[in-house]
Amino acid sequence: MRLLPWTSDTGQPCYLSTDNPDSRMSRLADRVEAELLESASDVLDHAKDLFRGRPPHRRELTFAGTQLAAALEDTLRIAKSRGVRLAPEE
Repeated sequence: MRLLPWTSDTGQPCYLSTDNPDSRMSRLADRVEAELLESASDVLDHAKDLFRGRPPHRRELTFAGTQLAAALEDTLRIAKSRGVRLAPEE
C-alpha cells in the first residue's frame, strides 16, 4: 500500500493499492509529490528572506509559520511514503 501525498476530506490518510509505479494514480501521486516538495522549497526560501531584513511583523510571522507547518507536514508524509516503499520486504 502506498501512502498518497494527500488526505481525505476528513483529514485521514489515503492509500493506493498497486505495485505498478506506472499506473495512472502512481504517476499522479509522483507529480503531486514533486509539486509539494517544490512548494515547500519556495516557502522555505520566503521564510529565510523574511528574516534577512527588518524584523518581521507578527502577521508575517504567523503567515510564514502556518505555511512552514503545512509544508513540513506534506514533506514528512512524502518521506514516510517513500521510506515505506524503499524498506526491504520481510
